[in-house]
Amino acid sequence: MDTENNNKQKKQPEERRSPEKGQRAAKEPRRAEREPRRSEREGNLPDRESHREDKAPRTEARQGEKEPKPKRSSNRRRQKARRQADGETLPPAGGELSASGKPRSRPQKQSEPSPAEAEEAVEETPGVSYEVIGVRFKQNGKVYYFDPVGMAFGRGAHVIVDTARGIEYGFVTMANRVVSSKDIVLPLRKVIRAATEEDEKRHEANLEKEVEAYNLCLSRIEAHRLEMKLVDVEYTFDNTKLLFYFTAEGRVDFRELVKDLASAFRTRIELRQIGIRDEAKLMGGLGVCGRPFCCASFLSDFVQVSIKMAKEQSLSLNSSKISGACGRLMCCLRYEYETYTEEIAKTPKVDTIVATPDGDGVVVEVSPLAGLCKVSLSKNPATVQLYHRDDLKIKGYAKGKRKGGEPAPSETEELKKLEEN
Repeated sequence: MDTENNNKQKKQPEERRSPEKGQRAAKEPRRAEREPRRSEREGNLPDRESHREDKAPRTEARQGEKEPKPKRSSNRRRQKARRQADGETLPPAGGELSASGKPRSRPQKQSEPSPAEAEEAVEETPGVSYEVIGVRFKQNGKVYYFDPVGMAFGRGAHVIVDTARGIEYGFVTMANRVVSSKDIVLPLRKVIRAATEEDEKRHEANLEKEVEAYNLCLSRIEAHRLEMKLVDVEYTFDNTKLLFYFTAEGRVDFRELVKDLASAFRTRIELRQIGIRDEAKLMGGLGVCGRPFCCASFLSDFVQVSIKMAKEQSLSLNSSKISGACGRLMCCLRYEYETYTEEIAKTPKVDTIVATPDGDGVVVEVSPLAGLCKVSLSKNPATVQLYHRDDLKIKGYAKGKRKGGEPAPSETEELKKLEEN
């Protein structure tokens, strides 16, 4: 019995496995059916070269159509190689080709300027003229142009204008006039209104406040022991800012002074360090000629003055004679400099050998404005004759003399300091 039971248990797994074998046997004929199909396909496929030749006409036919966007880099390389083989010019990376075959750059988006930038970027159109008036804020100050906004102002009128510092009270020095865009700086600031009686009173009150602020600032400077010289004080018309002008040899740490002034006046404080020439312009005075300073009376801006201007005009190089009250070269040295330069170019220089109606000689002195030259004749050096430059003919230069009487290269430090602003 035991042997029979054991045989039955051994036979059961064989019977269970038999259906699996049957399924595998059923799948085998299906696989067998697929194999001939694959073989048929492989037998019908041409080689690689013939396969490319068959697909070539398809690519030629599709060149006129819009090609789809490649998804993989390998497809891009194939398309690039294909287009190069066809002789087509490829555009650069990120660009397109124009009709002439040159790469076409993509238009870049430009950010729109803000209203403030658009106002500052006003272009000066040639041939365009503007109606302006000239306004001065101080008696000896610079003249600024403003847009009258259709209003007519005469010389000497008082106006309220809009400036970079705020609202200001000014005097009209030039009536309405039409000027070219080349002569002005755009955009023009506008005139707010003509000054009223209230504006006049407010301006007078500001002048009185400036005197009080000047005295208070002097006391605070002494309290802080600052090495600075207070020159002038100025209030803006709307009292939003109080300006102090001072001179000093070097830099001054006035931070504590500003705090004291701000707590005393309860407004915005601004300290400006100016030069010695600006100090003379603000203070005023009389020059060596007996007249008021040019900078304080009619000069609106300073000009460059050099020692060369004094030498060209045959002036003494003594610093006390060619310097003004500010310790710098006098501004009047430039007034006749251009005329002297033109006349000197026409006149023979000193130590020049010239031919005169009385014989050859050497120029010993010239007067460029009058066009006269004093010549020492060679036949009689002791005698000096006066000739007009038109009667002379230059033949050369005396031996050992510099051409044109050029000045010596060595200059003293005292004269060099006079050229500083």
